[in-house]
Amino acid sequence: MAAPIVIIGAGQAAASFISRHVALGNEQPLLLVGEESHPPYQRPPLSKKYLLGELERERLFIRPLQWYADQAVELRFDTRIDRIDRARKQIVSSGGETIAYDKLLLCTGSSARALPAEIGGSLDGVFTLRSIVDIDRMAPEFQAGRKLLIVGGGYIGLEAAAVGRQLGLEVTLLEMADRILQRVAAAATSDYFRNLHCAHGVSLHESARLARLLSDGRKVRGAELESGEIIDADLVLVGIGSVPNIELAQAAGLDCDNGISVSETCQTSDTHIYAAGDCSNFVRNGQHIRLESVQNAADQGDLIARVLAGEKVTYTALPWFWSDQYDCKLQIVGLNHGYNQTVLRPGTNPSSQSVWYYRDQQLLAIDAMNEPKSYAFGRKIIEAGKHPTAEQVADPATDLKALAMG
Repeated sequence: MAAPIVIIGAGQAAASFISRHVALGNEQPLLLVGEESHPPYQRPPLSKKYLLGELERERLFIRPLQWYADQAVELRFDTRIDRIDRARKQIVSSGGETIAYDKLLLCTGSSARALPAEIGGSLDGVFTLRSIVDIDRMAPEFQAGRKLLIVGGGYIGLEAAAVGRQLGLEVTLLEMADRILQRVAAAATSDYFRNLHCAHGVSLHESARLARLLSDGRKVRGAELESGEIIDADLVLVGIGSVPNIELAQAAGLDCDNGISVSETCQTSDTHIYAAGDCSNFVRNGQHIRLESVQNAADQGDLIARVLAGEKVTYTALPWFWSDQYDCKLQIVGLNHGYNQTVLRPGTNPSSQSVWYYRDQQLLAIDAMNEPKSYAFGRKIIEAGKHPTAEQVADPATDLKALAMG
């Protein structure tokens, strides 16, 4: 019997690969191996509707369990892979089981960065947000009137702050940089979300460095800042970024650099092994980048299935992202890396606007807050390789549809 295509990691990239593999009619057997107890599921709703209790667990699943059985896809949950034997084309589980593969797909994702234990990162009541298990542990603590401290002013921290306020918690958010979202967005976008969260009662502390978490025995009770300020807390959510899960790849001798290095077809330095999603580092416009997004994981998984089916395709997808906070929907298209100018375009109402990123005269990316038309037409503009002037974009009278279609 022919060895299967083996997928390690049951996330969005794996689900996308399997769906395309099946749709293409490829009859080579598939084996999906995951450390969690669930089939591939959507992660964005974890910090939103699932944490709010508005979404049942089964509705997170990208495909129902029965679908995999119907497609003869073998699933192994609660299984950790400890080693890749490239010479024998085998993987070895923590239980000692050896599994042969024809092709191997690494969809190992990324892990939330934790606070060091020496400053309280391992205390009871301190959480990270990455999986269903994380939310199931944390959700019972989100009770009205309790004090929630969030460490980190990125999108995960801000989304959790919004949920906390919606559930009636007192929320304090710490950001060590000069402003929230500093690493990923322009000042205008930071200003928008700072105002939004302050209007909803979040206590925002920027340029705030955490010295240590405080405890009563094993339970967190607050935080001390380097300034000496003490902040009370009943629970703490740490949202300070993530690290790619590349240990397997590194131990196997695959090329890695802030992720598993892959070609334009998502092939690693081993021609029998591919990588997709948060764990992969790929080349885009001459730059090595790693993206943590549903779009990137889904598109890369889809591409690998097509490559293995014999199609001559390369990865050129346009990145896009989104975030939901209170009644604001943020939609992002493109990558703002290297921008040196931004243009703020007024929205159609007081709660809407868009920020357009330029490198000299080149349009790179757009942040659209409650501005679906700006996002939609802006996406078409970027996809078409057009570069409207900053003056055109800043003028509310400019017809974006005409720019996109002209």
